[in-house]
Amino acid sequence: MTSAPAATTRAITASTPTAFPGIDWHAHWIGAEGVGAISTEAFSNDGPRAPFHRTFFRSTVTVDTVPDGVPARVTADSRYVLYVNGVEVGRGPARSQPRRLRFDEYDLAPFLRAGQNTVAVLVTYYGNPTAFWQPAVANGGLGLDAVLAFEARLGSRWLVSDGDWRVRRSTAWTSPALDGLDGVPVELVDARQMPLGWEQPGFDDSDWDAAQLRPAAHIGGFGRTHPPTDPYGALLPRGTAAVGGATETPATVRVSTPVATGATPAEHPVAGVRAALDGHTVEADAITALPAPVAAGSVVTLDFGRVVVGTVHLRLSAATGTVVDILYRERPHRSDEAESFSIPKTGARYIARGADDRFDAHEVNGMRYAHLLVSGDTVIESFEVRERLYPQVGESYFRSDDPEIDTLYRAGIRTVQANAQDAYTDCPTREQRAWVGDGVVHQLVHLTTNGDWRLARNYVALGDSPRSDGILPMSVVGEIESSAGYTIPDWSLHWVHGVHNLYRYLGDAEEIRALLPTVERVLRWYLPYVDGRGTIADVPEWNLVDWSSVFVTGRSSILTALWARGLREFAELSLFVGNSGAATWADGLHARAAHGFEDFWDEARGTYRDHIVNGEALPAASQAAGATAIVSGLAPQSRWGRIVGTVTDPATLVVRSWIGGEDGSYDVQKIADQMRGVQRIDWDAERQIVIAEPFFSYLVHDAVAAAGHAGELVTLIRRWSPFLTDGYDTFGECWGWGTPVHGWSSTPTKDLVQYVLGVTPGEPGFATVRVAPALGTLGWAEGAVPTPHGSVVVRVADGTVTVDSPVPGTLVHSDGREEGFAAGRTALAL
Repeated sequence: MTSAPAATTRAITASTPTAFPGIDWHAHWIGAEGVGAISTEAFSNDGPRAPFHRTFFRSTVTVDTVPDGVPARVTADSRYVLYVNGVEVGRGPARSQPRRLRFDEYDLAPFLRAGQNTVAVLVTYYGNPTAFWQPAVANGGLGLDAVLAFEARLGSRWLVSDGDWRVRRSTAWTSPALDGLDGVPVELVDARQMPLGWEQPGFDDSDWDAAQLRPAAHIGGFGRTHPPTDPYGALLPRGTAAVGGATETPATVRVSTPVATGATPAEHPVAGVRAALDGHTVEADAITALPAPVAAGSVVTLDFGRVVVGTVHLRLSAATGTVVDILYRERPHRSDEAESFSIPKTGARYIARGADDRFDAHEVNGMRYAHLLVSGDTVIESFEVRERLYPQVGESYFRSDDPEIDTLYRAGIRTVQANAQDAYTDCPTREQRAWVGDGVVHQLVHLTTNGDWRLARNYVALGDSPRSDGILPMSVVGEIESSAGYTIPDWSLHWVHGVHNLYRYLGDAEEIRALLPTVERVLRWYLPYVDGRGTIADVPEWNLVDWSSVFVTGRSSILTALWARGLREFAELSLFVGNSGAATWADGLHARAAHGFEDFWDEARGTYRDHIVNGEALPAASQAAGATAIVSGLAPQSRWGRIVGTVTDPATLVVRSWIGGEDGSYDVQKIADQMRGVQRIDWDAERQIVIAEPFFSYLVHDAVAAAGHAGELVTLIRRWSPFLTDGYDTFGECWGWGTPVHGWSSTPTKDLVQYVLGVTPGEPGFATVRVAPALGTLGWAEGAVPTPHGSVVVRVADGTVTVDSPVPGTLVHSDGREEGFAAGRTALAL
């Protein structure tokens, strides 16, 4: 009879029982032998960065009695999965700039038992920047390779990461280089090289290496191995909720007859699957259920019925060496689909060990469809997606007598959830980038529907990462910020609006005061581009504004107005924290811009033109120009009603995009033309108005409400309903093209709360509440809206407004008359 494998054990360092000691850790940074070795001969950051790989860490400890609570904290460069006694405890850290690295806290008591216990951590190091990770500036042993810091307090003793831990670099995982717009690593897993049960108690790790302490190797670093160290600085708590969600299974499963040759798989798993899909019609494949036998060379197509977002978990039975290539898609595969940089190449490869085969993805992906191509006879036992979404907290709701409107409200919440994990992202499949402009819509949806506002605050905190000249990166924490290249300057102005949103909803003066220096730097960045008339002209870099065909060359009404909105908001914020001098500065620039802004006015059409080139006001006009004129306060209020009437007149609206294609994807030729400065007008610029795409519509709708036409939003948001067809329950990127799950498109949800139900802060931090219902075509509506003091519940029906509020407030009647009410339950005639 053989004995059980020997587990490497170790003692736990004794210590005086204390809470976590602030920014100082008992833990050491530890890593594996090899990459990141320290040179004692030179103070140099030179050295090769490790490629994408994963590293196993283990420690086995004995506990006589499990304390009531075992607080632990952990972080890693780049990502970790923490197991205790074989059970997954958590994943992290949340995305952050490397010098603001986050850590997570856990209570390990529920996972421990008297006797031997095993703590195991899988650390991923991405090597090259991704959409959601940027490398630190290395200093010898840190920033070049996978490192871990872990500590847990067991009563009077500490369990910490140190040289007694066991470590092994894994050769099971690799990943191809990212291509096009893709931001999510593709996982290639060879289970034959995976130590089975490595995270379990009793696993024999005696032939693993001892972990290496990783010191800060720079002059003045003194070889310190305990956080805080350069290049990560003082480690910061996560600050947002852990993600989670339901386990989703496919609605339908189809299995093809063999369509591939069974030859050597393509270098990239997605390429092989796409080639196989091109060879047959998926709709003709046989419908079955899991578990399902699959012949060599066949394709399995799983349809979840809607887009799901999380980690894939696949169980299968197959011979050793069988290759399963996987392609994730949000839309059905089309054999006539031209190769494009915008088509996601997201997927995975699993090579079977021949026993106990299970693929557990570590990267989060979005998909409606998963296509599996198998190289040998296989039984697909199960295929699940464990959703990893930011939690929706509280009992917020919106209901009315119109099911279509209610569906739009829910769709916006789902769309944001699919793009909310450790940051607000654009889309869950292709990119997962934290775009600084996009996130302002996600933020507003969370502030109006979710009782947890930490991610809404984190959106602003992550974005507070200016370039050396003061402007923000277009996307933070990833390869774009890491490159420090050109940016989208107007995205920074949406971030400024996000700061203003926090002021209104949270009202935390200290938080706002800390953000104002960056707000001011953003606004000052534009000063060299202020012309003699006080307007913005000839701004370089990528002035995106919107995917719609708007003009920003020459003197730009839209850029001027976005900047002016920022000035006005900065002035309000400055007064809030007691800085009247800064407010006066901003007000002076705003007044000067308002004077010059008159040059864009088109009296005949009743709106503002997009731009002026070489002194000539060109005819093109857009919803963007008219709307920003209102929300910036540059247009006289007497014109607001006329402007709204012009830019929302369906008889003159036209959908146009500089880069959108008619086949549902980006138009490469249009993009190439735009890069050369070619923008073709294929509409009647003298008469027609270019409609804003879903993102910039948030500003259009703000303008409609500001002009006193909030009730019309009930009609305007119906434009989003065509997104919700064929099982999709989320909003797409653009009108007729782009991804089907794009967080920036979720404006209808916040509109229904802020403008239709009419619930907004009356004073910063909801010290009071303002209720200004505008039901438009609805017969009745009701809802619950989160505030820091509890939910405000409003029902509008039969000429009566019933409010149940934890704070006093003001009811605004349709004629503008205001009527106060006390905290508690109140019924008022409308």
